[in-house]
Amino acid sequence: MQLFLDSTDTALIRDLASTGLVDGVTTNPSLIAQSGRPMAQVIAEICGIVEGPVSAEAVALEAPAMLAEGRHLAEIAANVVVKLPLTREGLIACAGLAAEGIRVNVTLCFSAVQALLAAKAGAAFISPFIGRLDDHGADGPGLLSEIRAIYDTYGFETEILAASIRSPEHVRAAALAGADCATIPPKVFADLFKHPLTDKGLESFLSDWRATGQSIL
Repeated sequence: MQLFLDSTDTALIRDLASTGLVDGVTTNPSLIAQSGRPMAQVIAEICGIVEGPVSAEAVALEAPAMLAEGRHLAEIAANVVVKLPLTREGLIACAGLAAEGIRVNVTLCFSAVQALLAAKAGAAFISPFIGRLDDHGADGPGLLSEIRAIYDTYGFETEILAASIRSPEHVRAAALAGADCATIPPKVFADLFKHPLTDKGLESFLSDWRATGQSIL
């Protein structure tokens, strides 16, 4: 499963990308606003840090304007993926951009039938918001399994990008459900490395090693 960072903090992105474990980045208007910087500048910098897909979101509500914004965003760098909302207008624009060879990440997906429509519109990625579903008492990871079953049955190539990740458990659930990718806040990404038994085991190993008085180098 591919691991993306959901962030516009280029310092954090650069740090975590140095692990070799970051496959891409997603952004949204809220994250761009938090950065306090021009959108094109932020996206261009991120695209220079990671080689994989970098999602940049259009903000127009009508398909013609979405198409124009999408084309403009796609010109920033070759690895830009245009993000569009899962609305009627968004899917019309998705089909138009896909026909032009521009990859689209359809976002704000909350149902399997929405994901079906996105795949039919030619989306490169579908972003089900599993954390927000869980927040409202629904089964977010269960939605991933439903989408996986539909896509596999009909041979859709749209990649399932689990979004609205709240914890390492969400990453685990996304992987078990067959998601192709998960986009993860930097803090949650850092938590993926951690387990108390790992720390305890390492402490024990090093204590025993120090007692030998040896040195590897």
